[in-house]
Amino acid sequence: MHTLRFALAAALAATSLPAQDGWISLFDGKSLAGWTQRNGTAKYEVVDGTIVGTTAKGSPNSFLCSDRFYGDFELEFDVKLFDDELNSGVQIRSHSFDAHNKARVHGYQVEISTNGHAGFIYDEARRGWLSTDRDDPIRRSAFRNGEWNSYRIVCFGPTMRTWINGVQIAHVVDDWSPSGFIGLQVHSVGGDPMWKVAWRNLRIRELGDGGGFVPLFNGRDLSGWRVNENPDSVRVQDGALVVQGERAHVFYDGPVYQHSFKNFELRALVKTRPNANSGIYFHTEFQDSGWPAKGYEVQVNNTQGDWRRTGGLYAIDDVREAPAKDDQWFLMEVRVEGKHVTVRVDGKVTVDYVEPDDVKRDAGFAGRLIDRGTFALQCHDPGSEVWYKAIEVRPLPE
Repeated sequence: MHTLRFALAAALAATSLPAQDGWISLFDGKSLAGWTQRNGTAKYEVVDGTIVGTTAKGSPNSFLCSDRFYGDFELEFDVKLFDDELNSGVQIRSHSFDAHNKARVHGYQVEISTNGHAGFIYDEARRGWLSTDRDDPIRRSAFRNGEWNSYRIVCFGPTMRTWINGVQIAHVVDDWSPSGFIGLQVHSVGGDPMWKVAWRNLRIRELGDGGGFVPLFNGRDLSGWRVNENPDSVRVQDGALVVQGERAHVFYDGPVYQHSFKNFELRALVKTRPNANSGIYFHTEFQDSGWPAKGYEVQVNNTQGDWRRTGGLYAIDDVREAPAKDDQWFLMEVRVEGKHVTVRVDGKVTVDYVEPDDVKRDAGFAGRLIDRGTFALQCHDPGSEVWYKAIEVRPLPE
């Protein structure tokens, strides 16, 4: 897998963002600019240069969420529970969209509480506790009741680590959510006690280029992928996912973002053999057989008889001249944000397409619409052989 990473890094060298070493403030001390409240009705307000959250009667968990997504970062803040009975937390790499429990905020939460669990990592509205080692007395006593507590959180790749007042608390490795928003939680409570929690000195610095990409393919086997009608047409060879044989499609079915993507950046290294035809589908869903009825196809075809070439949106916004060559690895990047689709091959834009409102498709292409869904790689026919590796995705805000 390291070889794949180095190959991808080399391919991206010309377009990579520079490292961002400086800290930026997430809170200007005066307003809640840059933040959006989601789910409950707890009250968030600025008081003496702090963000204060107050419980509300009958409210579910409330979250004040950053408008930006963050992937690889170091986050620091101070937090104070004014009432020992109140449970709170800070969401990291978290999400809210209609397809998940009616936009329920979900994702990694760094606990804020007085019960000994502070600083450990919980998977809000998904799997529960990810920190299973919560018994150490030193870590359990790091949070000081009734005082300001300094938190530090470092996320890099799948690794998440936390500290409270200089004591290391959690170390969790998990790749479900590679990026997402930061959220300040006010937990639901019974009755109407109007308990309060406050945050100050919220600052963040992105690590490297900000990260947020996560592999969808491990280079060893088809874990997280599901092949329809002809499984023998898909194999893993020399660290690559190879499609060759009778028609088949291999759909991503793994845990990352629960294989349901709307806005995203996808990148992969691709190599075609002569006369090969394939494609990368997005916003699609698994079906037992046939050409995928749902989603767009990004064409992969440098020399095969079909005139539609690599880098086009098949039958929607086609490319006539191949931007890559057979038997050479090239970088394919697909970015979807709202109804805007951008495709790049080796850094060159091949498609810059915006789906029109109320668009009508021709017969056979009714499902070629912006929606949400998973990815699929196409095995077109026995004469086509295409190799894919370093397949990675970064979710974008919705």
